[in-house]
Amino acid sequence: MELLLIFTSILFIVDPFAVIPTFLAMTARDSPEQRRVLARRGAWTCAITLIAFALGGSLIFKIFGITIGAFKIAGGVLIGLNALDMVQARRSQQRETPVEKAEGIQKEDIGILPLGVPMLAGPGAISTVMVLALGAKSVAATVAVYVSIFLTALITYLVLSAASLVERRLGQTGMRILTRLMGLVLCAIAVQFIIDGVKLSFSFR
Repeated sequence: MELLLIFTSILFIVDPFAVIPTFLAMTARDSPEQRRVLARRGAWTCAITLIAFALGGSLIFKIFGITIGAFKIAGGVLIGLNALDMVQARRSQQRETPVEKAEGIQKEDIGILPLGVPMLAGPGAISTVMVLALGAKSVAATVAVYVSIFLTALITYLVLSAASLVERRLGQTGMRILTRLMGLVLCAIAVQFIIDGVKLSFSFR
């Protein structure tokens, strides 16, 4: 059950389906092969970024004197804000601002910026993997975090590579329904993060 929670937490916060409309707008003049290349680059950038923060989380905490409890609360709030946008089928500016989107449309290579970061590996995704990696209580849970990052990157690549097909099959209504369902689950995960953070910070049982 814990392993499933880790995987869904990472996949839902990255949410490649929510990126499809912007990705298609940014690659409107590109061929299907070029889109696949950009999708692969974006997925790899996302994976590398999340792994780097998962590995370096403890060092960041030590430098700034942050406790895991405090970060769980902060991460829960950040994820919750992102989840509320998803429930309302509204594009979160945690992923990209209108200015970043406009710059992305003008860029020839969007794979790393803004697709990989911050559209896929945004503040919510980064805080999620840091909380999960530092909160892992077993080797299996730690391994699950990194495996989940790779699986999320793979799914992201497949979804974005077939972005046109996915949009045609699901339609705008279908994609909004899917986004709302994922947002609802993320809301619950965010609340749990906050509860766990409060327990750790105030030594509640």
